[in-house]
Amino acid sequence: MIDKSTPGSVFFLPYGTRLFDRLVDFMKVQQRMFGFEHVVTPLIYKSELWQTSGHWQHYKRDMFQVLGAHHGEAGGEQPEEVFGLKPMNCPGHCVMFGQYERSFRELPVRYADFSPLHRNEASGALTGLTRVRKFHQDDGHIFCEPEQVQQEIEGCLKLIDSVYGVFGLRDYQLTLSTRPDEFSGEAAAWDAAENGLRQALDQTGKVWTVNAGDGAFYGPKIDILVTDNNGKQHQTATIQLDFQLPRNFGLTYASSEREASATPVLIHRAVYGSIERFMSLLIDHYQGKWPFWMNPRQAVVIPVASRHHAYAQQVLDELSGRGATKDTPGRLDAKFYHVEMMAQEDTVGNRIRHALSQGFSYILMVGDREIENNTVAIRPRDNRKTQNMSVDEVKALFDNLQNSYL
Repeated sequence: MIDKSTPGSVFFLPYGTRLFDRLVDFMKVQQRMFGFEHVVTPLIYKSELWQTSGHWQHYKRDMFQVLGAHHGEAGGEQPEEVFGLKPMNCPGHCVMFGQYERSFRELPVRYADFSPLHRNEASGALTGLTRVRKFHQDDGHIFCEPEQVQQEIEGCLKLIDSVYGVFGLRDYQLTLSTRPDEFSGEAAAWDAAENGLRQALDQTGKVWTVNAGDGAFYGPKIDILVTDNNGKQHQTATIQLDFQLPRNFGLTYASSEREASATPVLIHRAVYGSIERFMSLLIDHYQGKWPFWMNPRQAVVIPVASRHHAYAQQVLDELSGRGATKDTPGRLDAKFYHVEMMAQEDTVGNRIRHALSQGFSYILMVGDREIENNTVAIRPRDNRKTQNMSVDEVKALFDNLQNSYL
């Protein structure tokens, strides 16, 4: 939902938050496989940091400024300090990288961050989940040596393809944006970087296009475009090379070629892009028929009559984890599912129809026979055929579906 008190910011209700959390949890697992370490960084920084990064000069209009009043600790009247809400994570990651002396043996350093970001988008540009003022990225930054760039880009493209394949979004488009007329750095370095990106794109075996002169002033980039059911394209994932930001922050490492310090190359990388925008594409893509592993409504228990409520509650508790003993903490490796119960006074047929309209993946019926046999009658969303299973068998089925991303 949205509210006029905070235009451009989204309230995620419980079902929406289940989707959001699932996307984040899924991406954390995938990023770990590609060597990223999850970090958490501040939301506001003094204006001096944004001046160092260049955002105050080039992006200030699109940033939210925050004034911090002094509390008299320095004595006398003090001017308010000016802060900026972060529109991106890269300056904070540069601060983290620069806290220590670095050696080429440590590179590449890969950070991943899901911190919320704020951008002062024009009110007329705000559209649902696709264009907002407060959003989250599955943000990643790689600090590496120049000769590591191509390999890192190839790894990022493999990560994107693997993730998009799980969601059935393999028909995305790849675009290489090259050096603009006004750019930072040396032309030779740009040429080498663009050649590396071209080779990495060729390795994918996919068709890709060139958007000549549309690169950022600090480096070339690869953008991924996904088309929705209405034929509209949305830019989601991105991979950008940056020669400038590490220099702005004076980042160095002990080079493998000489004792003198060298400047790392920074790769900006996002797979979903904005999680909010990616969610909107998935909502459009699945049309309410969520795969089980993502579904915020995975199963519903329907007792046939009031005398079956107690057993139905036991089934619900075992599958959802809600009936866990409160004397001990829950286990980190425990697997539980989004299961609800429809026990209202209504016919079984009406409750089944309501469950189907809400998109539950499975309906679990409980009656006299199920109580006697300690089972449930389970019916998938897209099939009227039911079969009897024990709760342990249902859990094994659900585990397999989740582990297989089905």
